[in-house]
Amino acid sequence: MSLKFFDKLSQNFIELLNEKDDYNVIIEIENKKKSFTAHSNILKYRSPYFRKELENIQPNENNIKTIIKSSVSSQIFDVILKYIYGGIVNLENVETRFIFDLMLAANEFELDELTNKLETFLIDTKTSWLKTHFSYIYRTIFNKNNFKKFKKLENYCNDIIAKHPSLIFENSDFSSLPETALVSLLKRNDLQTEEGKIWDYVIKWGISQNPTLPTNLEEWSKENFLTLKTTLQQFLPLIRYFHISNEEIIEKIMPYKKILDKQLWKDIIQHMAIPEKPIKSNILPARSVSVVKPPLRIEEPKELFSTIISEEHAQKFLVGLIIKQLLIQ
Repeated sequence: MSLKFFDKLSQNFIELLNEKDDYNVIIEIENKKKSFTAHSNILKYRSPYFRKELENIQPNENNIKTIIKSSVSSQIFDVILKYIYGGIVNLENVETRFIFDLMLAANEFELDELTNKLETFLIDTKTSWLKTHFSYIYRTIFNKNNFKKFKKLENYCNDIIAKHPSLIFENSDFSSLPETALVSLLKRNDLQTEEGKIWDYVIKWGISQNPTLPTNLEEWSKENFLTLKTTLQQFLPLIRYFHISNEEIIEKIMPYKKILDKQLWKDIIQHMAIPEKPIKSNILPARSVSVVKPPLRIEEPKELFSTIISEEHAQKFLVGLIIKQLLIQ
């Protein structure tokens, strides 16, 4: 049997922090407007971040090391420091935005236990706030400095967007969406958007990242297409080209065929002409888009059945001509 006295232990360490006995570290916060004292041994063993920082700082003549941390508020850091010493975080009567910022700070100080607890707490108890501030949450967690660090929140957000993609794609700030966020979305098989529209959004995003590109596509040079191709290099392999209609291939993909690899474009054209013939390019599965079928309409029969047949043949003939032209180019 083990007797555990964690409460008293936590209390004693908090007292050590508050009484400032034998401290040998000063942490300056908010552009040196506020400072905290601490003990290097406790910081090093509780936080990998502080271990690395302290190893690279020389002490002054009083054997005290100073760490400057301007990116965290004094209120947030006070909670962080008390967690490091006492292992306690009080979330009563605290605004949700503060909890979210605390989670970001905990991640910055590499406090994995606290980060994971706060992330789970937000998802389990603060869903209303997360949805109300969805755009901010989404952009923050997919920021290049935070990407893949909040997997539960990433999945939470992506589950929502997969069902309601207009939240992001039709947002006025879509062009400023982090690349990592868009890549994460395009990887999903359940993204509820037609592939042709996804292509439109990807092109829109890529062009917005290069404001010097000509507005008239006919004026684009080889270098312009190369610029767009480079910008979209993470996205292009994620498009389900072989599940886009022939009409949309011609209308939407063809004008930008120069940003695609030659083999891929050749396979797209071949697939249009002879769908059953094997191709070299990788074929991604179609997205599982839920389509609500419209009610059946009862129409009056056409007077001339031969007219219907001839129109179908004419359409096939026209598509055949277009495909031949594409193969020649």
